[in-house]
Amino acid sequence: MSKLWEKDYSIDSLIEDYTVGKDYQIDSELIIADCMGSIAQAKMLRKIGILTSSEEDGVRKELIQIIEEAKRGQFSIQKEDEDCHTAIENRLVQRLGETGKKIHTGRSRNDQVLTALRIHGRERLLEIFRASLRLANTLLDQAEQYQKVPMPGRTHTQLAMPSTVGLWLSAFGEEILDNLELLQRGYELWNRCPLGSAASYGTSLPLDREYTAELLAFPVVHNNVLAANNSRGKLEAAILDQLDQIGLTLSKLSTDLILFSLPEIGYFSLPKELCTGSSIMPQKQNPDGLELTRAKAAVLGSYSNAIKSIIRSLPSGYNRDFQETKEPFLKGLSLCLEMVQVMDHLIQKVQVHEEALRKGFTPDIFATDAVYELVRKGVPFRAAYKEVSSNLKALTQRDPKDTIAQRTSTGTPGNLRLDVPRKRIQILISFMEGEEDRIGKAWERLLSLKS
Repeated sequence: MSKLWEKDYSIDSLIEDYTVGKDYQIDSELIIADCMGSIAQAKMLRKIGILTSSEEDGVRKELIQIIEEAKRGQFSIQKEDEDCHTAIENRLVQRLGETGKKIHTGRSRNDQVLTALRIHGRERLLEIFRASLRLANTLLDQAEQYQKVPMPGRTHTQLAMPSTVGLWLSAFGEEILDNLELLQRGYELWNRCPLGSAASYGTSLPLDREYTAELLAFPVVHNNVLAANNSRGKLEAAILDQLDQIGLTLSKLSTDLILFSLPEIGYFSLPKELCTGSSIMPQKQNPDGLELTRAKAAVLGSYSNAIKSIIRSLPSGYNRDFQETKEPFLKGLSLCLEMVQVMDHLIQKVQVHEEALRKGFTPDIFATDAVYELVRKGVPFRAAYKEVSSNLKALTQRDPKDTIAQRTSTGTPGNLRLDVPRKRIQILISFMEGEEDRIGKAWERLLSLKS
């Protein structure tokens, strides 16, 4: 079968293998997205008079057939195809003859790849939003359940001040929301239609870029055609940087759970069915899911660094180097989604041991409370601090619930204000569901066989 760039000579086999790389395998994820982009392209070509009505109908039917085959895993991309874009166009030529040869009119493989990545990436990002909002809800639900259960607060890993399990859990819930609000802006920048930018400089045809953007559920076109192509790699890295923020949150949560579930501490534990064993030590129940989440967070962060390293010194316009940015981007999307889903499952199953938590409270953890008792009596803070620090052995054991109840400022252990993050969740859900609904309706219209 022919390549999209076919000329009057055959490329050296070693160079062909080297330049194709794993694209033909990686592109299995992009088949459906590329078909959607091509259906929109066909409709636009019909609108400007390049395709007839019957030609557009034929192209659309064949692309819908490919979509159905791809869903069943039956559309294959061969190495000689190089990528999904060539495989799809070759099928159209095979089935439709000269009509199939018209589908690439007015576009380059550059904006074709960009469009498929934007469509596919947008879908995966919405999946990450949904999974992350479930995790945030899980953390807040658990925080509400355990909001009054005392938990030693720590700084420098050492005992610090009285806290609660609720504060600890809801802190991570709010961090996830911070991450998603950052990702929302990245999504908005990503959600611009590059189709029609061609090889960075547009074409002499009267392409209707706004029309294809509307068909593909993009709110706007990516305006400057050179900026659209220059964005490749940069936007992928920006998205991955934002996903890395989620990874950092999950990594810290994993480390806390590993530490606090140590037998010597025993604040929490995981059911044995969520732990693995040792090949030599029969007693072991290892928190491998948490350890791997911590490790995978580092892998997730490396994907963005890989892309930025590839594009850092590139000149404007398309460069083949961009091919190497596709795999880390797609891997990063999948990895982040998997990590969030696993953490949600683990948090739902965490067992809280209140007796062990209470045993963690020693008299010295109430030192700061003793300072503020003197402050309430009129003693200057620094003098009160010095007096307590000079008499630490005089500190006595207290009921942590009494001191926690005195912390009534917003967001403190005695006043978590869980309504605040729950409102944020509702705003993000509205955004996510609005996007899903808008895109779903656009796909229904695009795939309709009615002219």
